[in-house]
Parts: sequence; C-alpha cells; structure tokens
Amino acid sequence: MASRPKTAARGAKNGTENGTKNGTKGGAKKALAKAAAPLANKLSHIDQRGEAHMVDVSAKPQTERVAVAEGKIIMQAETLDMVIAGNALKGDVLGAARLAGIMAAKRTHSLIPLCHPLPITKVTIEINPEHALPGFEVQATVKVTGQTGVEMEALTAVSVALLTIYDMVKAVERGMRIEGIRVLEKSGGRSGHYRAEK
Repeated sequence: MASRPKTAARGAKNGTENGTKNGTKGGAKKALAKAAAPLANKLSHIDQRGEAHMVDVSAKPQTERVAVAEGKIIMQAETLDMVIAGNALKGDVLGAARLAGIMAAKRTHSLIPLCHPLPITKVTIEINPEHALPGFEVQATVKVTGQTGVEMEALTAVSVALLTIYDMVKAVERGMRIEGIRVLEKSGGRSGHYRAEK
C-alpha cells in the first residue's frame, strides 16, 4: 500500500519532466519558425501557407533576360588527353555534351517542377579543356525575351552537359568529379544585374 503514493509521485514527476521537455521542444520549433519567417517571405515559390506553387508572372513586363552558368568536371590527365584527341569509346564526347546541354535548357520546365516553359531565343554551350584541373570547364549562356529569368535553364544546361561527358567517358574513368556548378551572371528583370565573385 505504501508503494502506491511513491509510484504516483514518480508518475507525476515523469509527467512534469516530459511536459517540460515537450514544451521546450515545442518552444524551439516555434522559435525556429519565427526566425525563418522573414526568409520564407522572400521565397517566391512558397505561399503564405508554406505551400509550393508556380509564381504568377502575368503582370511582369517582357524584357530581355540573359543568364550564364558554369561548372567543371575533373578527371585524370590521361583521360583529358584522350577526349581532346577524340579517342573516347563512345565517339564525339564534346559534341554530344554540347547538344545535350542545349536540349536540356529547352526542357528545363519538364525537369524542375515550378519552372515556367519559356520561348528561349538562344543557348550557347562552351566546353574548354583545362589542363590545370585537369578536366573541362563548361559554360552555358541562355537568352529569352520574357517575364521571368533563365538562370535555371543555364544551370540545367551546364549540369546535363557535364553529366553527358561523364557518361561518355565513364568506361575509362569512373572517379571523375563534377564540381562548381553556379550562376556566373544574370541580367534583366526586376532584380537587375548580378555577377558572381571570382
């Protein structure tokens, strides 16, 4: 009989501790949500309820917009020399990568869920060998006259061009690394001109 009050007391203590812990966790979550609120307000693809949606750009004016993105693939010097010499097992590596990048830019809206389909007017893919890496640097320039920018198209073009190089050369070297994919420059639109720091 004497053990019951102890058990009840222990239960009350545990309840208090659990309540305090849960309260602390709940408070921490609320604090994090409050701190993240100003940032969330800047995310154009997230509405006031925190749900993802496609941005309505119908009220924006049509302007010329350009985006440049870059990335690199790093490989062994022997692999780089082989690709430059045109001796890769699957044929014209750089030609295929260039074409893949152009096609990817045109299909970005079908790969990235909230991107708008855009009437792209220009896609240029430059692939340059860099012996200092060793490897290749890929740069994509995308242009459109429209109501939204083409940063995602440029990034997608670079990514797919680099992946194509990897795919065509992986039989020789599987340890190649794709790195440094980023927006290098963009112009047009309300946010104006942007250029990444070197």
